[in-house]
Amino acid sequence: MRRATSAADVPLAKGIDGARLSLYFARAVRMSVSQNFYELVETTCRDLYIQSLKEIPPDVVEAIRQAAARESKEVGRRIFSHYLKSIELGRTENMMVCQDTGIPIYWVEIGGNLRLDGAQLTEAIVRGTERATKEHHLRSSIVAPLTRQNRQTSTGDKIPIIHYEFRRDSNELDILFMPKGSGSENMSFMKMLVPADGIGGIKRFVLEQVIGAGAKPCPPTIVGVGIGGSSDLCMTLAKKATTRPLGSKNPDAELAALEDELLTAINKTGIGPQGLGGDTTALAVHIESAWTHITCNPVAVNLQCWRAERRRAKISAEGQVAFGF
Repeated sequence: MRRATSAADVPLAKGIDGARLSLYFARAVRMSVSQNFYELVETTCRDLYIQSLKEIPPDVVEAIRQAAARESKEVGRRIFSHYLKSIELGRTENMMVCQDTGIPIYWVEIGGNLRLDGAQLTEAIVRGTERATKEHHLRSSIVAPLTRQNRQTSTGDKIPIIHYEFRRDSNELDILFMPKGSGSENMSFMKMLVPADGIGGIKRFVLEQVIGAGAKPCPPTIVGVGIGGSSDLCMTLAKKATTRPLGSKNPDAELAALEDELLTAINKTGIGPQGLGGDTTALAVHIESAWTHITCNPVAVNLQCWRAERRRAKISAEGQVAFGF
């Protein structure tokens, strides 16, 4: 059977006039992406990887400046001055702020009005990741877990990590990229709490992990906390929480209050910048949550280092690209 490709190909259904049907097909054709769209995704992902390593998000830069201004310890002030100098060199000299190219992670939000091939989309993202490493000569940090084989492409089995989400009534592909460094990624923790542990159990677990991590995640950190769901979802929520812009709050008032309470407690530990003592151990605590089973309440912590590298691009069906954070 031939597929309908225009309003003329479809008999008028009851209650649908020709004008509305024509509008439907006009929109459908407009939102179908061309083959060039995947090439654009590939190039965009290449640029996201490279740019994320050189330009620190403006909300993070401002948070570092504010922390430096209120720091009371001399050693803390010196470390913050080094951070700010590294940020400036990255921006003005086209340099990487840190040598760690991280694990490439993408959150891809597909607009509900787009018509595209998921397999081709994934292949384009992988190729873009490889091109960033080959064309800019980035250090490939990705190896096989047992043999430690390195393809020198920053890719491998199931890497890059790609999370797909969907947004109704959107005509855009929204790509958020994070190169997750190992110093902070090694400081990832998850525990299957039970309901009887309550909020006190959540607080205790988060604080114990931050204190135990000490200087290892290059503080001051962004503390990502996942609560609820299953074990795998909980850890994913904690990771996604670290990508939120600094200054943002969880829309749930109770969770937002918990974010503030934990941040205050963490900064009272005195761990400070690079673990050498100071007033700021964390720049933010971000919590994301999901409903869970009646007999469990998992909690996860994922720490992000002071650079909090991330980059975002929005691509329209017509091929327009807007970069941001």
